Amino acid sequence: MKTLIIVDVQNDFIPGGSLAVPEADQIVSVINTVQPKFDLVVASQDWHPQNHISFASNHPEKSVFETIKINEQTQTLWPDHCVQNTNGARFHPNLNTAKWEAIFRKGTDPGIDSYSAFYDNGHLKSTGLAGYLKEKGASQLFFCGLAADICVYYSIFDAFKEGFACFFIEDASKPLDVEGFKKIKEEMVYHGIQIINSSEI
Repeated sequence: MKTLIIVDVQNDFIPGGSLAVPEADQIVSVINTVQPKFDLVVASQDWHPQNHISFASNHPEKSVFETIKINEQTQTLWPDHCVQNTNGARFHPNLNTAKWEAIFRKGTDPGIDSYSAFYDNGHLKSTGLAGYLKEKGASQLFFCGLAADICVYYSIFDAFKEGFACFFIEDASKPLDVEGFKKIKEEMVYHGIQIINSSEI
């Protein structure tokens, strides 16, 4: 079963949002165009409580984008984003959600960050996405969304470790750090993750 996983296409990651990814609004139409080509479409949604440990605002002595150690893990401190029940946490208004069969929320535990749509950053708790996909008979997973170098990247590698065949739709994704993402793409290719354009689906 050919499956599309749309990662975190939420208002706070769109230009004008609190943690905007450059040109992120450009991917919405691409994602809408490719959805009918898939047997199954699911999405992930960043869904943070206001007191989330990853927010710089909850560390008075620290600054946005500073890194600290929490429970022996490196944590980037982000601007407040995708706070539960706020407009910033909502999906982009032009994103077509009619074909979506499920939404998997992540980052709900205030004590640990969760970039991947499958697990938190410590791999302590599963979102249930891997089990859901296996029960559905999904085999090929196609990933798109925001940000390509963070939440999409971590989702792809967790899926790869779970044994799924993984594809990254480059023109339906945008990175926060364009230069740093070049190295991540090399890593994808090395592991056999295919980087494709939406026209190739």
